[in-house]
Amino acid sequence: MHQRLDYSKASPDALKAVLGVEKYLRGCGLEHSLLELVKMRASQINGCAYCLDMHSKDALAAGETEQRLFVLNAWREAPFYSDRERAALAWTEAVTLVADTGVPDDEFDEVRPHFDDKELMDLTLAIGMINMWNRIAISLRAKVGDYQPPRMAQHAAAAS
Repeated sequence: MHQRLDYSKASPDALKAVLGVEKYLRGCGLEHSLLELVKMRASQINGCAYCLDMHSKDALAAGETEQRLFVLNAWREAPFYSDRERAALAWTEAVTLVADTGVPDDEFDEVRPHFDDKELMDLTLAIGMINMWNRIAISLRAKVGDYQPPRMAQHAAAAS
């Protein structure tokens, strides 16, 4: 597949706005590892190759284990995730599939004990953002495979 258009060039102001939300989320207090799992799980559901490539690389660069990433699609059956992560992953699925699920009360009741009000709002915002990124990347056919996490890109440039 070829990229339909470069969204960063097509609307730099829009990209600047959404990157502002991403900057907020990086500093909101939620664990980086949790946010990467959420981004990976939503991207699995949505079938976004670009985001799966990006966030698997980011997660590995930040110290996530291959094992947890490889079995993420079956997180309910795997013992590698904390109760807080499980709650976030269930919430991710419900919010990502909002048109199908309506985000039922039992899903809210499951996530609520693990996150305070601010954390739950930030988690829900993060889920909404990755779903938006998935839709941009899929619909505009973002080029898959070239992304390098910031630390890896710095090392690659230094080696050149």
